[in-house]
This record gives sequence, structure tokens and C-alpha cells, in this order.
Amino acid sequence: MTVPKMSWRPQYRSSKFRHVYGKAAAKESCYDGVPITRSVQDNNFCAVNPRFVAVITECAGGGAFLVLSVHHTGKVDPHHPRVSGHRGNVLDVKWNPFDDYCIASSSEDATVKVWEIPPHGLLKNMTVAFKELQGHSRRVGLIEWHPTANNILFSTAYDYKVMIWNLDYPDQVIKNPVRTISHHTDVVLSMSFNTDASLMATTCKDRKVRLIESRSGTLLQEANCKTHKASKVLILDNVNKLLTSGTSRWNDRQIALWDLDDLSVPLLEENLDGSSGFLFPFYDPDTHMLYLAGKGDGNIRYYEITSEKPYIHYLTEYRSSLPQKGMGVMPKRGLDVSLCEVFRFYKLVTIKTLIEPLSMIVPRRSESYQEDIYPMTASNKAALTADEWLSGIDRGPVLMSLKPGHPVGESDGESLKGPGRPRSRAYIGEQPVAKDCGGGKTDNNGVADDGRTAVSNGQDFLLCSPPKTENELRVKFHKQQDEIRRLVEKLHQRDVHIKQLELEINNMKNSQQNSLEHF
Repeated sequence: MTVPKMSWRPQYRSSKFRHVYGKAAAKESCYDGVPITRSVQDNNFCAVNPRFVAVITECAGGGAFLVLSVHHTGKVDPHHPRVSGHRGNVLDVKWNPFDDYCIASSSEDATVKVWEIPPHGLLKNMTVAFKELQGHSRRVGLIEWHPTANNILFSTAYDYKVMIWNLDYPDQVIKNPVRTISHHTDVVLSMSFNTDASLMATTCKDRKVRLIESRSGTLLQEANCKTHKASKVLILDNVNKLLTSGTSRWNDRQIALWDLDDLSVPLLEENLDGSSGFLFPFYDPDTHMLYLAGKGDGNIRYYEITSEKPYIHYLTEYRSSLPQKGMGVMPKRGLDVSLCEVFRFYKLVTIKTLIEPLSMIVPRRSESYQEDIYPMTASNKAALTADEWLSGIDRGPVLMSLKPGHPVGESDGESLKGPGRPRSRAYIGEQPVAKDCGGGKTDNNGVADDGRTAVSNGQDFLLCSPPKTENELRVKFHKQQDEIRRLVEKLHQRDVHIKQLELEINNMKNSQQNSLEHF
């Protein structure tokens, strides 16, 4: 059976994302002076959430990574405290999707460690992990959190095994995973889950793509295409497809799309170029947009995915002269909806020791909230406990609205049970004085009653760093002036409304008096 190739003939179709463009942050909004790792591992080396940016750094005598406040932009202190508890190089870091203060890291020392970051960032080097997972016999290259169940972590190492860990165990050192999956005959290159994580797809150095039942580890399907060597995989659950990126038999960079129900042959293949760097695919299920960023490239291609042929529709390409070594992605709840931002990358630029935020923006004239590009999205609230998932329950993510003023929900700060561990709470609203879903209140400084700061429209007031440059000061001054003008205008409108009500009351009184005099 021949695999259809994608045609380069221009196809004109209606799409609200046709004119999406990339906007790189100004120099003062980047993170400068970050000693990015020189590891040749094909990972992203960066993880982001609405509060912190974590990046793996070059370090002598063990492995380390930096944790910076999202708002701590500009020049980074070369002596900034690090998380440095591994004995070997750190290979991967991932934030807990349900706790913005919890991060996991994997290392060449064959361990996975889980860390608790203080509410206001690191003030000194952190060397003692909250949890340590010991089970792999060789270096651990990849880790992934379960997307809907709390405290379930997946890890895969150079011992060819995938292990599932339950972090609810009270022990500080956990040596026995709840499940070990041993279907792979070589190093696992990537893992991806469907929406409720009932399915897991993997790519492996043995050229095979595997579809596995996540909980039991049962192998459901296995694909081995001679014309496509897959390196990265994504499950596109909302269109029932699976996408892989890799190389063709002629070593051209290539993507392939598969039917999730039948992996015997790809639905289509598309050759992109002859470059040698790995292709990192990123998928946004809310907008059905696929982003392809090549390691060592400066450009990012983006497409729209549909369930009908030809399935993949090329939109356009962001071009830059700065090559990326890795990419972090901000969760949807951390985006700036007032700018119609639908995706945000954090590019690691090794040649300039720079982390550059890159926003993907839908151009709109209206400044109001655009509901058509912001459907309900996954929140930071877990849908299941670890025990519920292990007992056989599957459940999709808890959804939230990105509309300003809608609560984010409560981050599961109790995800890693321990004595005296505070609960983390997050809010999105126009006012820093708010009540959270769990009943906690914030004071006038935007500090929650558990000691952690409230988030308003994605900004943490106490984590905002003061202006460092004259230009940054000028920008903040203009923003403040705009806010003052808006408040003055609102006060004026309310004064007019009050006067109108007073006139109506006087007219009613006069009409009542006239009617009484008439009788």
C-alpha cells in the first residue's frame, strides 16, 4: 500500500488561525546569562508554569537546574541558587500540573527526584529532595506526570523500562514502582498520553511506535514503518490520530500521521527539509494547532489539524536567526488573554545564554475577551487521586475558563503529603482581593491566608521584580497611567449614572406630589 504524500499546492480554506504570528519578547523581558546545559540529550531542558521557569544548567560535580520566577527577567545572577541534589547530570525536568511548587527531575545517576520549591523561589541551594525514586538501573532520560491523576509519575531510562510511580507513599525514598513496562528492546525516545491517560504512545530506538494501556502496561498496537523512523510522538486525541516526527529513509526530516485505531500504515507522510536536528512537536488541543520546532533551527512551523483529509493544513512559519536548543511551554492558564495569546514558548538560545519568551498571537482588533479562541481548557485541579486511577478509574481533565474574573480552581498543594505542607492556591481575577474555591481569602497585598501569593491575570504580585532599566520603568509607568485613566473614566461613568438615578427619583417624587394634590 502506498502512503499518500502531502501536496504543496496552496489550499485556501477558512481558518481563524490563518494569520497567527510569533512575537519574541523584548531583550529586557528575556532571561539573560543563563548557563544552559551542553547535554546532547534530545529533550527540552526547560519546564514552565505560571509562577516559575526551570532550566537545566551546566554544572561541575553533579547535576543542577535553575528555578527562576517567571517575572524575574533581565540579567540572571551567575550565583543564583540552584537545585543541585543529583550526583549526575540532570536530563529532564517537569512541573507537577496540579502543584506549581512541585517539580520532578531525572538524572544520569539513575534516580528521579521530586522537589518542593519555596513560595518565593530559592534563596539558597537546594540539595535535599522531598521524594527520591530508585528503581532504574541506568540513567533516566524522560519523565512525565499523569495529566489527570494526582501524584502519578512515569519515568523511562536506558535500561529500556518504563516505570509508574505512586508518590502518595509516605516514604521519602521509594524503591518499588507500582508497575514496570518492559516491551521495549532499546531506549525509549518519547512518551505521550491521550486526554485521560488511558493510553500511552512511545517511540523507541528500535524504530517502532507502540500504543500501550497505561495502567496495566498491556501492549495494544505496534507499528514499524520502513519509510519513517519516528523519534517523537504525540497522541492527538480530539481527532483520534497519532503524530510522529523523525526522519525518512533518505534522512530528510519528516512527520507522519497515523490512525489511532490502526497503526499498520501511516495515513500520510510529509518531508520537511534535510536538516539534522530533532523535530520537537507541540500540540494545542484547544485550537487544533500543531507546532514543529527543530533543534538547532531558528524557525517554527505551525499547522492546523482536522479529522478529514488532508488532515494537516500548513498555516505559516515563524523565522528567527537565533537557534533553539530546547523549548519550554507555558500552560494555557498562564497566557495573556488580553493580547489574544494562544501559545507561548520559552526558547533556550545557547549561543547567547538566553531564554527568550515567544508568544503566538491571533490578531484581533477588539480588546474584549475572545471566547471563540479560548474554549474551556485543562485546569490545575486533579480529576483523580492516585489510588482511584490505580483502581481502574479513568477520567478526563477538570476544565476551567480563561476569562478574566473566573477562578482557576485550587492547585493540589497537598499532592505530596507531608507534615505542615501548605496548600497552594491560585486565582485569576481582576482584583487581588479575592476568595478562592476552597474558602481561603487574600489580604490587600494579594497574599493568601496560607502564605502564598495570589495570581491575578497570570501575574504574581510579590514575585514581580522591580524595573531594572529606564525602558522597563517607562513601560510600567505608561501601564500605570493607562490604568489610572481607565479608573477615572469608570468613576466618571458612575457619577453620571448616579446623577441620572437622582433625577429619576426626583421626577418620581414630583409626580407623586402632583397626583396627591390632584386628588
